Amino acid sequence: MQRPLLAITTCSALFLVTGNVLAQTSLTLYGIVDAGVVYERGGATGSLTKLTSGVQSGSRLGFKGMEDLGGGLSAKFTLEAGFNTDTGTLGQGGLLFGRQAWVGLGSRWGDVSVGRQYTPHYLLLDQIDPFGTGLAGNSTNLMSTATRMNNTVKLATPTWGGFTGELAYGFGEVAGDNTANRQIGASLGYASGPLVLKVAHQRVEDGTGTDNARNTLLGGRFDFGVAAASLGVGLNRGQGTTDNRDYMLGVTVPVGPGALLASFTRKDDRSGLNADADQWALGYTHPLSRRTNLYTSFARINNDPGAGFTVGNATEPGSGDKAFNIGIRHKF
Repeated sequence: MQRPLLAITTCSALFLVTGNVLAQTSLTLYGIVDAGVVYERGGATGSLTKLTSGVQSGSRLGFKGMEDLGGGLSAKFTLEAGFNTDTGTLGQGGLLFGRQAWVGLGSRWGDVSVGRQYTPHYLLLDQIDPFGTGLAGNSTNLMSTATRMNNTVKLATPTWGGFTGELAYGFGEVAGDNTANRQIGASLGYASGPLVLKVAHQRVEDGTGTDNARNTLLGGRFDFGVAAASLGVGLNRGQGTTDNRDYMLGVTVPVGPGALLASFTRKDDRSGLNADADQWALGYTHPLSRRTNLYTSFARINNDPGAGFTVGNATEPGSGDKAFNIGIRHKF
């Protein structure tokens, strides 16, 4: 896996240095390197202290490209590899471009892209979560979502009067059954000034096409200037007897050059097990420059009998019901 990644990186660097990119074509190399110390408590095997990659944001190396085809039409692509800063290994189970891998066309009427992509549901959750679905305060510790879709065709509208929309279809690719393993996602949103409102839905079929998970999220964010408040309400049904509601209330408060983050998240189980859980989270990010910041975060989950949720971060599920993070993130 390391040889293809090295070859791609070398070729891209030479491509940029020699200046062979035509005026109507762009190629961008970008990434994030994130590492922090994580302390977890409340796990079945005891407390754990470790150095972890991707605490606030998953570490990644990405390539973006665009070619102007004329007439308002352009070709686009993104290839994004996740990696672990602490060990140098690939993330996402060893996939070369496990974070994103897609190619598509863009025009004034919208974009169409095909490949491995983020779901509309996850993109909304990431947008309204004060912690950006990272750090110990990660809302996905309790809130249900499907992060990515394979074999996906996605349509995205341009912004019309503040409104935007997405529609995504992920082929299940099971012979004899087009329903099995299929995913369908959609979102509709409105943004104007300090206000963001959006609703998103995700449907994931099981491997036999006989059952499915359905997640609907309504989210909003309003920036008051002195602070930005976020609210999310999720409805989750299936697979099996799954029936629960998610609630998230968050706030981001500028403090000097940095930002104070806080949120309360609740899982309300309505399946009859009554396996509810609450999460309280507090964090702070401090910029050292435009590209580099320090971070720290603490979160605690209170599980009802029958619930076993853990405090994780951007890349790990966590091992206990309490966690503390401190680390550094650099973007390039």
